[in-house]
Amino acid sequence: MKDFQMLNYIKNTIENMPSDWLNLTTHRLDIYNEKLAKTQFIAQFENLYKSEDSSTESLNQLPTAYDYIRLGHPLSSVLEWTIAKLNGLNAENVISFSSESIPVLAVLRTNLLEQRATRIVYTNNLPKRLNVELLKSVYNYNFEILQVEDIKNIEAFDGSTILISKHQTVTANLQNDAIDFYVNLFEDLGSVLLISDKAKTSFISDIQHVRRRETIAMTPSNCLVALKAYTNETTFSPQQLNTATHKAKVKSIINEINATSGEALVASSGLSIQYAIMMGLIDNAQKEHTGKAIKFVVPPNCYGGTNDQARRVAACLDNVEIVDLPVDGDNDMVNSVEKVLTQLAKEDAIPYIIAEIPTNPRVEVPDLEQLNAALSKVRQTPNGTTAIAPVFILDQTFCPNVQFLGDDGILSNIKTIAYVSGSKFPSGGKCTAGYAVANAKAEYLIQPIARHLELCDNEATALQYQILATQMPSMLTRIADAYKNTRAFVNYIHEVLPDAKINFVSEELAAEGFTPSVFSLDLPTKGNTDEERETYKRALNLRLINLMITEVPTESKYCVSYGQLKGCYWTIPATSTQGTTKEGDKDYIARVAVSPDLDLEKHKAVFLDFVESL
Repeated sequence: MKDFQMLNYIKNTIENMPSDWLNLTTHRLDIYNEKLAKTQFIAQFENLYKSEDSSTESLNQLPTAYDYIRLGHPLSSVLEWTIAKLNGLNAENVISFSSESIPVLAVLRTNLLEQRATRIVYTNNLPKRLNVELLKSVYNYNFEILQVEDIKNIEAFDGSTILISKHQTVTANLQNDAIDFYVNLFEDLGSVLLISDKAKTSFISDIQHVRRRETIAMTPSNCLVALKAYTNETTFSPQQLNTATHKAKVKSIINEINATSGEALVASSGLSIQYAIMMGLIDNAQKEHTGKAIKFVVPPNCYGGTNDQARRVAACLDNVEIVDLPVDGDNDMVNSVEKVLTQLAKEDAIPYIIAEIPTNPRVEVPDLEQLNAALSKVRQTPNGTTAIAPVFILDQTFCPNVQFLGDDGILSNIKTIAYVSGSKFPSGGKCTAGYAVANAKAEYLIQPIARHLELCDNEATALQYQILATQMPSMLTRIADAYKNTRAFVNYIHEVLPDAKINFVSEELAAEGFTPSVFSLDLPTKGNTDEERETYKRALNLRLINLMITEVPTESKYCVSYGQLKGCYWTIPATSTQGTTKEGDKDYIARVAVSPDLDLEKHKAVFLDFVESL
């Protein structure tokens, strides 16, 4: 096929695409093969292209693209495939980003770890957010910068050469063998990175992992704008939204919900805001406590993205280290905090503690008075000086309604930054944006965090702000209604399957405001050995999930999210949210997320069928 025939196929594809391609942020695990996560969608899409089949029915049968919308989704995959075709590349050599900065940072990170030199070349202007001083002093990246008038004159370089250029229209620009990476900036949409065939193949996986952990792919709506421009051969024209109004409304709601008054930051995803928090704190520590070791204290079994990202940051910086914080199951968060902070005081280190309350996936809440005492205790270093007080970085995605940060909040006397994944309750699953806010004692840290959010170009998109402005006013009501359904479902499971262990908040904790709508289910098992019992339980988890998604197909889904507007989501943390967690810390249990709007009686009936089949 000629290029115009390919573009015509893409035009038909976007006209016929399933609505979920544009609107869904949760991925289906029942049509997902983890080993083929980065290739299966494109391989089958290529087959449709060859057979000239762009029907909605066929497109709807394609498997899940990647494993998280952050890493990629159907429209980003199609956009990358299209640009690859236009440039004679393999689809995996093209990677789209919502950020204009992160593709550059991704190459710099790989080259730092492999001790390879990097040259950044640009024609007109560097992206205004690309803060060269911060990249060198805080991220530890090494590179040189070169401005040129004509890219054809760029000479060979012993290392990697990145060309940054801005585009308003379709372009095919692989014009010089001396260039390894082309970062094409599409204003208000994001960027697309083209990797030369001669670049080391390890870059592809490394860069995809940066996109997975520190930013997001170009959003579905922006990918659609780009694809329409490609097929119509026009300039990119994003939808014009009232972003200033939406932004002001969202930040006002965040402060109202959290009982805070300082600046709220909104990022393209929960991990985007977490990355800005980590790098902002490192930046501040370099100025406030020059030369001291920085310790990020992280639960080893927490959400895999948090765990993995923290370790990835530490891998790049000699003075940053990860310290484990066992928090649930047989471990108590308060005791762990006490032990860790006592040890770090002996080392005269800077303690930054990242923790989820309630914990994930076991939905446990520590004794908050005791936690406050452990965090606020004044400790001494070996030389008799006062140890550096911790900053508590609280992931309160499960319960964003709890006011930890207000002047009367339980953590008001501790430097605390709270953040929330916006793909959960804030948007009800309609976008990935996440937010962070600090209490009065930690408010001064928002400025360095904001600086790194800007550097990474990871602020929420215009459409994300609009979605949050629409959804957040109903968030507290949705949380309350979802909790009622969850409590009713949990009570029913207790009644019909009393041998199951359910991890959920107590009635007493709920009365204090901890009203999550997610619980974990440890099903009763059998067998003569631990291995037999574990094997049986894992099979039983899948049997339950498959029954639910089969019998209640319009509401029950096999996916990892929660806080959704409708239905019931099922997953197994060990094989989804804890994907990069160490095997011994994984939880092979069923995690169930209940919404404010579902057919509870139908779910009860199907669960009873499951129990009677045991």
